[in-house]
Amino acid sequence: MTQQTAEERPGIAAAIVVNDGRVLMVRRRISEGQLSWQFPAGEIEPGESPEQAAIRETAEETGLSVTAIKLLGERVHPKTGRLMSYTACEVVSGTAEVIDTEELDQLAWVALSEIPEYVPYGLYEPVQVHLEAALADD
Repeated sequence: MTQQTAEERPGIAAAIVVNDGRVLMVRRRISEGQLSWQFPAGEIEPGESPEQAAIRETAEETGLSVTAIKLLGERVHPKTGRLMSYTACEVVSGTAEVIDTEELDQLAWVALSEIPEYVPYGLYEPVQVHLEAALADD
């Protein structure tokens, strides 16, 4: 049996959803190591762009309709080895709630100062820079 590399497995698209001075975070039922709290995210499906996947995953997991503003960056995640893309999004409509109860057990709107409590190992630099700018008015 051969192990798949990051290039062979579908990439993961994460949505960085900012609304009313806070960013949306979800808690997975099954954590990936330290990764229990994270941004709405999931595998990019064939024919989908990272931005489209981020929008779809946010709707599937939280019921929130969002639009992509811009792709913030991509990297191989240091903890999971998966190719990750991060898309800045804004809310179009809806109220965030746990829709995908098989994957998620909780969600939270998190202020910039609270992020280290949820993500103690720090954020990917382009995401951190985006959130500092987007949540600066907090």
